[in-house]
Amino acid sequence: MEGLRRSIGLPALAAVLIFAAIMLPEVAAVRYIVGANMGWTTNVNYTIWAQGKHFYNGDWLFFVYDRNQMNVLEVNQTNYESCNTDHPLHNWTTGAGRDVVPLNMTKTRYFVSGKGFCYGGMKLAVHTEKTPPPPSSSPIRSSSPTLLSNFRSHLFVPALFAVAAAWDSFLLLL
Repeated sequence: MEGLRRSIGLPALAAVLIFAAIMLPEVAAVRYIVGANMGWTTNVNYTIWAQGKHFYNGDWLFFVYDRNQMNVLEVNQTNYESCNTDHPLHNWTTGAGRDVVPLNMTKTRYFVSGKGFCYGGMKLAVHTEKTPPPPSSSPIRSSSPTLLSNFRSHLFVPALFAVAAAWDSFLLLL
């Protein structure tokens, strides 16, 4: 009986997982290695590196650098422009030279390296945008839905999952 319960419970679980994969919007956060293969270092133009990239809420900035020389400081726009690191908004430096910054606010954020490296170009401005909506579904061919399409979309799928859940519950009682 246990084998029967397990073999019928797995298809119900698979159906639920397939349903969730189809119905949930596709969201994929991106982890950007700042400076790509060069990392967070001197002689890299981070303005050019950031051009053409869209940074969204939920994405991450990954700073890779020499921990003995550099750091990652978040500053305001004025301090970014003047390379003033005396009063950072946040010090993201963990000491490992591998710092991750979550982009979780829709705004422009400013990052610099202290110890004089900012003057050599080690600064990055990132504008974080709201996550774009999922792509819209293809247009409906007919201006009014047919009875069959209404049945399929509004009744059949929920009914199928209700029956599968009831069947699975019934088998658990056995």
